[in-house]
Amino acid sequence: MSRIYGNEVTMDEKALDLLWQRQNITAMNIANVDTPGYKSQYLTFEDALGRQIRNAQRTETPSVHTDQAIRRTVGSVKTTENESSRLDGNNVDMDQEQVDLVKTTYSYQMLVNSVSGDLKRLDSAAKNF
Repeated sequence: MSRIYGNEVTMDEKALDLLWQRQNITAMNIANVDTPGYKSQYLTFEDALGRQIRNAQRTETPSVHTDQAIRRTVGSVKTTENESSRLDGNNVDMDQEQVDLVKTTYSYQMLVNSVSGDLKRLDSAAKNF
């Protein structure tokens, strides 16, 4: 299927995996809202993924290298080091975590819908042969 869609399936798969990781980290932050000294974490991957793809496009075989670059991309888990307004040192902001959770959920659902649409179009095209 990768040949039919180019690198789109690989990209969707990687993005879904990374969004799933982001959602798990946000859930962990929410679960630790009352843990003294806990510092919230977040996952970034968009810039790294973009850099990997741009570098792969500069090669002699961009399609193959882009596929490999997408597969190699990993997210970076970072800790929020801002000062806590709480006496126990915990810096989890529940409002922000809930916004992040909803945003990530919508992004994940959008990608699932995109993949589903691609597969339906492929199924429809195959039935015409």
